[in-house]
Amino acid sequence: MDFSLLKHAVSAQFKKMGDAQLFCTAVEKDELWDTYLGSFPAGTNPMFRERTEHDCSCCRQFIRAVGNVVSIEGGKLVSIWDGKVSDPAYQAVADAMSQLVKSRAIADEFFHYEAQVGTDKNFEDVLGKVQTWEHFHLHLPAGRVMRKDKIATKRSEIRSAHDVFQRALNELSLDAVDTVLELISQNSLYRGNEHKFAVEAFRKAKVAFDKLPAAERDPFVWLAVKANPGSVTSIRNTSIGTLLTNLSENMDLDVAVGKFEATVAPQNYKRPTALVTKAMVEKAKATITELGLTGALERRYAHQSDITVNNIIFANRATRNVLEGDVFDSIPVKTSTRKLDKVEEVSIENFINQIVPNADSIEVMFENKHISNLVSLIAPVDPGAASLFKWDNNFSWSYNGDVADSMRQKVQERGGRVDGVLRFTHMWNHLGRNASLMDLHVFMPGSEHQDGCHDRYPRGRRVGWNNRNDHMSGGRQDVDYVNPAPPNYVPVENITFPNLNKMPEGIYTFKIHNWQLRQPTEAGFSAEIEFGGNIYEFEHQAPLKHKEWVTLAQIELNKGQFKILNMRQTSQSTKSAWNLQTQTFHPVNLMMLSPNYWDGHGVGNKHYFFMLEGCLNDGQARGFYNEFLREDLNKHRKVIEIVGSKMKTAESNHQISGLGFSSTQRNEILAKVKGNFTRTVKVVF
Repeated sequence: MDFSLLKHAVSAQFKKMGDAQLFCTAVEKDELWDTYLGSFPAGTNPMFRERTEHDCSCCRQFIRAVGNVVSIEGGKLVSIWDGKVSDPAYQAVADAMSQLVKSRAIADEFFHYEAQVGTDKNFEDVLGKVQTWEHFHLHLPAGRVMRKDKIATKRSEIRSAHDVFQRALNELSLDAVDTVLELISQNSLYRGNEHKFAVEAFRKAKVAFDKLPAAERDPFVWLAVKANPGSVTSIRNTSIGTLLTNLSENMDLDVAVGKFEATVAPQNYKRPTALVTKAMVEKAKATITELGLTGALERRYAHQSDITVNNIIFANRATRNVLEGDVFDSIPVKTSTRKLDKVEEVSIENFINQIVPNADSIEVMFENKHISNLVSLIAPVDPGAASLFKWDNNFSWSYNGDVADSMRQKVQERGGRVDGVLRFTHMWNHLGRNASLMDLHVFMPGSEHQDGCHDRYPRGRRVGWNNRNDHMSGGRQDVDYVNPAPPNYVPVENITFPNLNKMPEGIYTFKIHNWQLRQPTEAGFSAEIEFGGNIYEFEHQAPLKHKEWVTLAQIELNKGQFKILNMRQTSQSTKSAWNLQTQTFHPVNLMMLSPNYWDGHGVGNKHYFFMLEGCLNDGQARGFYNEFLREDLNKHRKVIEIVGSKMKTAESNHQISGLGFSSTQRNEILAKVKGNFTRTVKVVF
C-alpha cells in the first residue's frame, strides 16, 4: 500500500478548502484516532514490529490536531477527508473519517500554534538501507497560526458571538425588526439612525436564516459571525436588541419603546411622532375591511332603548316603562314596607339572587374610592355592524380614565406578576396630570425610614428603585416607569413577593416617593396592597412635593400571617364626578352584567354594573380595548390600540353610565333597597 496516496489527498483537500473559513467539529481527539485505526479494511493494516503499520505517533499527533477540521460550502460541512483517493482501502478510511467529522456540529473556529502540522517524512536505517516513512503533513495559512496562550481566548470570543447571534436569529421576529426599521425611518426612536445599519444588516441575515433547512442554520451562523461586525452579531445584547426582544415577545409597542427610551434618552426627551408604522396600519386596515368590521369601529354611548329585558338584572319603574312600554307600570301603587336597621353584608351573587328580585328601588353609596369604578356602556353607531369582540354582541364598556379593569390587569399587561403572596402596586396620571418621576418602595423588617422631603434610603433591605431585587426574600420590582407620563397614559409600577417561606418575619413598610417633581403635576396617585385574598386601595389626590415620601401602610408578618399595624385612610371629603356627588346615595336606574356575559354566555372577567340616575360621563368614552377583541384581530393589536384610543364616542347627555365592579377585584358598596323591606346592605365583590 502506498500511504502517500492518502497523505496527498488530504493535503490537496486542505488546500482546496482555503484559508478564509476553517472550523473544528465537536469530535474528541481519542475518538478521531480510534476511528482512523479502526476503519482500515481487514488485512490492510498489518502488524509491524510492535504495532500496526499505520499506528504511527507522527500521524496520531496530526489527526488529533487537525483531523476534525472542516469548512462550509453551500451550507454544508466539508472535511479534510473529502478528497478522492485512488486506493480503495485508503478511500474507505477517508470516508469513515469524513462521516465521523461531519456528523458533529461545529464547536470552534480552527487555530493552531505552529505553522506546520505533522511531519512530512522521516528516515530509518534498515540493514544498511535508508527507509523513508511518509506521514500526514500540512503547511497552515498565516491566518490560522496563533500563539498557544491566545487560542483559547480567541475561540471563546468567536463561540460567544456565534451563540448570541444564533439566539437573536432564533428569537427575534421579522415583524419586530420591520417595526423598528419603520420607527427609525419616521423618526420615532431616539437617535434611531445610529442603529439603522445594524438592524438592516440583521434583517438581511434573518431573512436568509429563516429560509434555510434546520441542518444548514448553524453553519450559516458561523459564517455570518465572520462576515458581520459586532454591532450586528451582538445586536441582541444592545439597547436596540432589547427593544427587538420586547416586541418579539408581544410587549405593547408604547411600553417597549418607553423602556428603550428610558435606557438611552435624556430625561426631558419627547418623542416627535406616534408609534404606529405605515405597514402596521395598512395590514390592520386590510384585515378589518376583509372581515367586514369597518362599520363597527365608530362608537357611541348606549341608550336605554338599545337594551333588551333579557340582559337586565334590575330596572327601576321609570326605566321599565322605556324597556317594556307598559303604561300600567306608571301608575303609583302604595305598598306597606317594614324597615330593617341592621346593615347586612352579602355577596354580589346573593344580592342578585335573593334581594334584587323583591326590590322596587335600589340606591347605592357613591364613595370617593369608587371614582375609578365609574363606567359607561358603549354601542356601535351602526346597529347592524358585525361584532369586534370575543362575545356575540357589539356592546362594550369604558371605565373612568380609560381603565378597562383593575390595576392588577395593568401590571399583567406590562409584564409584571400579580400571583405572589404580597403585592404592592401604584399608578398615577389618572386623577389629573402628573408627569413626575414617582417610585414605590417596600422597606424590609429592620429598616428604619422617615417621611419628609429627601432622597435618603436607610440601611437594611429594601425593594424599589435602584434595588429592585431582594434575592433572599424573592421580593422584586418587575414593572417600572421613568419617563414623564404623556396625557392619557397611566404609568404603573409593581413589587411582588412570590414565596411566603422566604420572607423574613417582622414589619414591612410601604411607601411612595416623588423622586423628581416634573411639570405639569396637578394630582397624586393611587395604590394597592394585596395579600391573603384582600386588596387594600389608596388614593392620594394632592400632588406630592419634590422628594416627598408618603407612608401608606405597615404590615407585620408573624408566624406566616400578615397583620395590618398602620394603614393610611382614603380621604372622605365630598367630590364631584360625572355629574354626581360622592359620599351620597344615588338611585339605580339599571343593574346588569357586562356585555360579555349577556344572553347566557360568559367570556372573560365578569363585571357588575349599577347604572345611576343622573350619571353622565362628562367627556368622550373610549369605544373598545384590545382585551375585548376577537382572536383574529390580535396580530394587529398595536395598531388597533391606537385606533381604539382615537375612536371615541361623541359627547352626549343621552347615555347609560354608573358604577362597575370586576369579579376579579375585591370591593364593596352600600345599597339601600326598598321592597317588602327597607334595608341597607353591604354588597361585597
